Amino acid sequence: MDFFYEKVMRPFLFKMDSEPAHEFGVNALALLGKLTPLCRLMEACNQLPSSLYKPVEAFGLQFPNAIGLAAGFDKNARAWEAAAALGFGHVEIGTVTALAQPGNEKPRMFRYPSEEAVINRMGFNNEGSEAVAARLAKQPGVGMRRIPLGVNLGKSKVAPLDGATADYLASFARLADYADYLVLNVSSPNTPGLRTLQDEKPLRELLGAIMAANRERAAKKGGALLPVLLKIAPDLTWPQIDAALGVIAEFGLAGVIATNTTLARPGYFADVNQMGGLSGRPVERKSTEIVKYISRTTDGKLPIIGVGGICDTRGASEKLDAGATLVQVYSGMIYRGPFFAKELARGVADRQRR
Repeated sequence: MDFFYEKVMRPFLFKMDSEPAHEFGVNALALLGKLTPLCRLMEACNQLPSSLYKPVEAFGLQFPNAIGLAAGFDKNARAWEAAAALGFGHVEIGTVTALAQPGNEKPRMFRYPSEEAVINRMGFNNEGSEAVAARLAKQPGVGMRRIPLGVNLGKSKVAPLDGATADYLASFARLADYADYLVLNVSSPNTPGLRTLQDEKPLRELLGAIMAANRERAAKKGGALLPVLLKIAPDLTWPQIDAALGVIAEFGLAGVIATNTTLARPGYFADVNQMGGLSGRPVERKSTEIVKYISRTTDGKLPIIGVGGICDTRGASEKLDAGATLVQVYSGMIYRGPFFAKELARGVADRQRR
């Protein structure tokens, strides 16, 4: 199957511009997700056998393996049901905003095959939290899924920064009941001003309000708090990360996702004139350094999902060795194919068993 992707499918997809190829992939997985018997058969072949491998436990959830599909692929909850069939141990949809929005002007996604990298300035294009909630209501719910589902929330572009908290709260109210865990994305470089929400004062306001809503929801339902994670940028300074970790601890978030795409332009990209966030192999080292720093700073007590530049088993293992509990991929799958998660899951699990 890897040979087929490399020799047939990837050349076909790479003849398209990046975004149409992305939509082709989403549509293909959305169709696969409707073919339940085929999904179950593929899952039996592509998931780690539970008799040989222990599931991963994090923030009160069980994951059949450590590899997840990052937010950005399935923005509108159309294709996530097929993720387990490809070997993923969890999937994160979104980023979803309170209001539907078209995103930035096209073209807005660019591949760099020689560097195994992508630059995007998508701008949180999505159907909005109300439409996504309506779709999730018709799909397998919490406790009925093959793998955990994360829901990634961002700020609507038209919402002013002083109205960001209310904007996130609107999405939380609509989507919390459908999530196994929820992510607050304050780190995309493609929504004007969004990254300022990582600063200590606005972050304290946002996290305080979300966790208050989370406690109120749990009290009404007589259940546990929904795990809430914060997704941070790779461009933060160490003092900024320290401040964010302090706020995370203050409000009792379940974990952190490190990291989003970068505005840095290392090496080859110094002369590339494209705005947007850079992902893929060029961000690998920096994101791993941040995972290691967070793990060391929190004495390994804060669950970390490591993201950024994972293109092989070595890269995934390095993030796990650095202190990540789970990892996520997206750009790597563009270059390695739809069964990349299966390869990674088996590779890192076998390394850990040695």
